[in-house]
Amino acid sequence: MSKPAVISLHQALRRSFVCLENSQKVWRSVLLECGPLMESLGNLAEQSAALSSVQISNTPLRDFPELEDRLRFKLSQATDTVLSKLNDKMSSLQSVRDSVSNQLSAVQQQFEQNSDSLDVIDVTERSAATPSVADMMEWLQDAERHYRQQFLRRKTLLQTLRVDDFSLLESAPKRWKSLDSAEDPVTDTLCKVSFFMESQ
Repeated sequence: MSKPAVISLHQALRRSFVCLENSQKVWRSVLLECGPLMESLGNLAEQSAALSSVQISNTPLRDFPELEDRLRFKLSQATDTVLSKLNDKMSSLQSVRDSVSNQLSAVQQQFEQNSDSLDVIDVTERSAATPSVADMMEWLQDAERHYRQQFLRRKTLLQTLRVDDFSLLESAPKRWKSLDSAEDPVTDTLCKVSFFMESQ
């Protein structure tokens, strides 16, 4: 018969993995919304760079007073709007990161509170449907680290962008895409605990 401490930890871990599954859906959804915004940013930067390289005074458009200033203002305003929307998306990503961090903290706290009544066998024992407590805690830590690092890299990238630095803005979509992790510890973890999450 499992100890009450192990049962209690299993319940906490199950809640954490349900939260992780929901968090992953939100994270992916937000990143999908960021893609077109990053593309818009690159396009606006290209247009701004093109405007800077053309001397309107040497074209038939010279008859329109203040055209260049108006175009520059509109492009700058549009770029600001896109950057603002991206910063809003970062708030959503930050919420996901914080949610997973809180879940990890709650499980670690519960583990520490029960550590006196747990031995090595309790935390390393596994079955076909239930991974060991030690494994599940490690997977939760990996997921939390993944979100923390991903959030920090994306936030740092956005903080480097300036409305008047066209080359940085133009390369932003490619750099943003390069941050997509080839390894996805969250998906791996959710596969490993799928039976455990279903069992009650």
